[in-house]
Amino acid sequence: MNTRLSNPFEFFLLVGLIIFVPLLEAPKNIFWAIFIGVWVTNHFRTKDWGGAWDLWDSLIAIWILSSYFISAFSGLHNSEWGGANDILRYASILWAIKRSGYNRIEFRWLLIAIAFSTLIALIYALWSLFITHTEHALELNSVGHVNHSAIYLAISFGALISLVLAFWEKCHIGLRTLGAGLSLLFAVSIFISDSRAAVGISLLAALILGLAWLRRSKFPLVVLLATTTLLVGSAYLGQVAVVQKQESLTQSGIILSNRNLIWNMALVAWHKYPIFGVGMHNYNQISFDKVKAWQEEAGNVYVASEYAGSSHAHSLYITSLAERGLIGTGILLGILLAWFLWLIRFLPKADDEDLAWALWGGSFSAFFVTVSIGLVNTTLHHEHAILSTMLLGMWLSFLKSRKSSAAA
Repeated sequence: MNTRLSNPFEFFLLVGLIIFVPLLEAPKNIFWAIFIGVWVTNHFRTKDWGGAWDLWDSLIAIWILSSYFISAFSGLHNSEWGGANDILRYASILWAIKRSGYNRIEFRWLLIAIAFSTLIALIYALWSLFITHTEHALELNSVGHVNHSAIYLAISFGALISLVLAFWEKCHIGLRTLGAGLSLLFAVSIFISDSRAAVGISLLAALILGLAWLRRSKFPLVVLLATTTLLVGSAYLGQVAVVQKQESLTQSGIILSNRNLIWNMALVAWHKYPIFGVGMHNYNQISFDKVKAWQEEAGNVYVASEYAGSSHAHSLYITSLAERGLIGTGILLGILLAWFLWLIRFLPKADDEDLAWALWGGSFSAFFVTVSIGLVNTTLHHEHAILSTMLLGMWLSFLKSRKSSAAA
């Protein structure tokens, strides 16, 4: 196995980007810009752009270009170009990693870096919450709002479990203990976040990973099922905050926390601008006055109690409809569908190497958290979009390198 770094400086820039994504805003953006610049320079110099053009290259190119096209024709104007730049940032990371040609040892270190960076950000968040009391919720410093921090933790949790399970047999007792301990810490922290969606989807993702691992062994499913049962039982008996929150909202009859009212507002905006939407990052421009005017213009009765304001629609899909219209949402769904099909088509076999299972599990976790929590919160943007596209890019790059090796 090749243990040398293909492009050391480029690789360390990517590791630096991974470290700073959940930690600090400015270094994250600096490392992204330098990483992409060095990546382009290296591949221009070697004339090696990562092989022949394929379907994923077309999808990524359309994703990036369409975001600027949509911005040019958006219904409202404020921050739409910044929204397009956000897609450029995480889609370019996906594209660069997919065509990187990194070797197996580099992929392993990238997975470790993701777990390590999340751990650093989590320790700081827990310290701020419980020791200094400078925060009132569990928030990763650069990720921000507790719901989005929970999404980031959920993705990292699934990727960490996959890494631990994949290499369990080859690790000594110390590494096994460390891996299991960190996985448990991530899981407990998701409970502390009080995000009902993140708690439920994280535990479900862990069980699905256990089911997938039946191809190799029954042990992971047994352990994950027992641990999940223990966590849920302890949370219920201990009446932790997330359980109290669920029970309170259920008794009040607002189990969706008034998301339906927010969705009503978003859908009115989409009906007003169905093709291109109001513009990415322009959701906060949808005011009650605008909604009232749009409804009256359409001949509908405006009832103020049927709407609620927010900075986003608390749904990946409804936010996309409102901000990107049918064109942008269609492209987004195309990306997600391709991702799903690749996960199903290339599910590792029992005798596949450990790294294949680790990378598949990381990509699956990013996909499952994105599409599932995306029903009730706006996933796939900013930091958790970067994390998701990194994990997808690593999986696609590994598949490409394995195909090239087989052909050789």
